[in-house]
Amino acid sequence: MAGVVEARLVELGLVLPDVVPPLASYQPAVRSGVYVYTSGQLPMVDGKLAVTGKVGAEVTPDEAKELARICALNALAAVKSVAGDLDRIARVVKVVGFVASATDFTGQPAVINGASELLGAVLGDKGVHARSAVGVAVLPLDAPVEVEVQVELTGA
Repeated sequence: MAGVVEARLVELGLVLPDVVPPLASYQPAVRSGVYVYTSGQLPMVDGKLAVTGKVGAEVTPDEAKELARICALNALAAVKSVAGDLDRIARVVKVVGFVASATDFTGQPAVINGASELLGAVLGDKGVHARSAVGVAVLPLDAPVEVEVQVELTGA
């Protein structure tokens, strides 16, 4: 039986994906006490990057915002893999988003809003978080966006 958070995903027309396998020597998520830290999640769909390139060049800001949503969905899958149940999320504490940016692109916050808005839509007030949105020269596999999430769980 799906929990409240997964039922909300269904209401939004979203499917929680399988956890994206690591590209190197790390875990998709780790738990430390009541916190879960995800590794940076790329916008992988069915094992492949949906789009590659720099935001503000090959990738539009609107496309990148949608890719950030995919990253956040992948992060929720990673959280579930160690928490067991997304209903255990007490709150999203922090989101860090990286945007592979053309040299003159300065709209990183609007891109990472895709992840923040998804977390808010799925988790309500529990999805409100602190955040950083950082422009970088390049990301793994030439991904346009990467997002990591820290959540606090209920109980120990």
